[in-house]
Amino acid sequence: MATIPITKRGAEKLKVELHRLKTVDRPGVIQAIAEARAQGDLSENAEYDAAKDRQGFIEGRIQEIEGKMAAAQIIDPTEVDAGGRIVFGATVELEEEKSGEVVKYQIVGEDEADLKLGLINVSSPIARALIGKEEGDTAIVEAPGGTKRYEIVAVNYL
Repeated sequence: MATIPITKRGAEKLKVELHRLKTVDRPGVIQAIAEARAQGDLSENAEYDAAKDRQGFIEGRIQEIEGKMAAAQIIDPTEVDAGGRIVFGATVELEEEKSGEVVKYQIVGEDEADLKLGLINVSSPIARALIGKEEGDTAIVEAPGGTKRYEIVAVNYL
């Protein structure tokens, strides 16, 4: 099984979600199923069907998180020494060549990605274009919206 890169912060987030699913959501849905069963005829019981669907979702998500955690390679960006190169976990400041717009991104794992927070997926087009580059280099990004050129202003390991 291939390893899945994830930052230390992302791993903690998954652990918190897993704990909540096991200690709050799972017991809650079990209680909801018991209450729906107590109402009698299950064939026309919408509450029972909804609770069973919710239980299936919760159990599936628990398995998914446990699988990801088992395959996770936890990376602490502050301990990365990449000699100024852009690698997983790096925080990068970019300037778009045409507009001069400056953006800041951290390259993270799939589960952590949130563009609004400046967290981009390591397998996204922009992250793939940045990996291996250094401060001062130009990255050409082939994105669905067209080709963009970014100058790498700064690379940090925060």
